[in-house]
Formats: sequence, structure tokens, C-alpha cells
Amino acid sequence: MTIENAPEPVIADRATFETELAELRLREKAHTKAGDALAAARRRLPVVEVDPATPLIGANGPVPLIDTFEGRQQLITYYFMWYPGRSAADQCEGCTWNNTQLDELSYVHSRDITYAVFCQGPYEESVRYHDFMGWTMPWYSAQQSLDTLLVGRQAGMMHVVCYLRRGDRVFETYWTSWRGVEAVDINYRLMDLTIFGRQEPTEDSPEGWPQSQSNTFRTDGRPIAQWSRIHAGRSDDLTGGRSPAPAPVAESDSHGCGACG
Repeated sequence: MTIENAPEPVIADRATFETELAELRLREKAHTKAGDALAAARRRLPVVEVDPATPLIGANGPVPLIDTFEGRQQLITYYFMWYPGRSAADQCEGCTWNNTQLDELSYVHSRDITYAVFCQGPYEESVRYHDFMGWTMPWYSAQQSLDTLLVGRQAGMMHVVCYLRRGDRVFETYWTSWRGVEAVDINYRLMDLTIFGRQEPTEDSPEGWPQSQSNTFRTDGRPIAQWSRIHAGRSDDLTGGRSPAPAPVAESDSHGCGACG
């Protein structure tokens, strides 16, 4: 089922539409307030101290965890899944989807927060993926320290972890995984506003609504956002040296394969 041949939605006059929307708005406001309450509870969680010298690998070699704050007091990290030795096309489409949305970080920085990616693979291989994608966020390899940084949690899957710096001490304040990482995803939140939603099989939608997007993040064998980079002439070779400054790209859904509608 596609959008073009989906059943017609219920059609109503303006007054009926506004009445039902007003009823939904009450639920939306309750949802927003519930989210505010969760955020308030998150701010009241206890924290756990972590070793500020925990080693990572960055552009200039080994770097302690505390230096990844870049002088700020707070740090949000995205633990990027990685498949060593695999091609760019085979890397995590979900992590690519999420981080492609995080280019402008000045607003986060204005609240004394640094955002950085802690890749779970080797630095030299994975940073070439960072360059191919044209990302600008700080990028580190956490591969050698995953047992310390993700103690008690499953390495090899996506996580978002938040930290606080107090002088020369570092504390973990929050972490989430799986659907929790949708916190960095504006695309799904926009899709959820539309009548057909995410168009995925797990959604509760009316009978006959399009739900064919079983893998929203990938098309024609690649994470969707890669296609604009390929057509802009960027190299996706992860085996050579650092790539030069990437060429600009068109919007990420205009790769010309015809599969994304």
C-alpha cells in the first residue's frame, strides 16, 4: 500500500474538524506536560562518578574523557554502532539517520553543553565515515573503553549518555538506548504530525494505511543520507587516508534512484 492508493480519510466540514482537533489538543497538552514532568524527574536523578581519565581516541590521538567536554560543564554523547572492516554502505543506518540531523550545535553550546559522537569502532576507519558524511560534530573512538563507559550495558548498540563535569571530576547523569535515542531525531517527530505517520508496520494506523516502510533508514542498499554524498562525488572509501573537505550536497532525499518517492 502506498500513499497514492491508500483509502480516503474521513472527510468532514471545518467545524467538525476543529472540534475533533480540539479534543486531540487536550491529549497533546497532557502529553507535553507529562514530558515536562519526566524531564523534571531526570534533573533530580542521582549521578554516578566515572573516571575522567578514561581514554578515547580523537583527531590528535589519545584523549581523556574529561577533555571531550571541550571546556563546557555538560556533555551529551551518542554511542555510534560500528561494523569494523565493513563498507560505508554497510554501516549503521539508524545511527546515520540520527546524526545527519545534528549539524548546527550552537544552541546546545549556548547552554554549556557539548555534543560528541563516541564511535564504538576504530578511529581511523570510522572518522573517514564522519568525513564522507560531511558531519562537523566532534568524533572519537571509544572502542577501547566501552566496558568502562557502558558498564552493565550492551556494547554494540546505540546509546545516548549524558555527563556532568565538576572541576576535574566527571559524573554520568543519564543514559538511554533503543527508542530513547529518538530524542535526537526531528524527522520522526515531523512524520508523526502527518496523517500517514511514519508508515511503518509497528504503528497503530487505520486499516489500509500505508505501512510499507519496514526499513525507513535505508534504500537501494545504503543509508538514505549517503546517496546525496555519493552523487556529490564524495569518496566513501573507509580504507584510505582522511578525505579532503567535502563538497556541498543537495537534500539527502534527492539521490535520484527513484526509490524514495
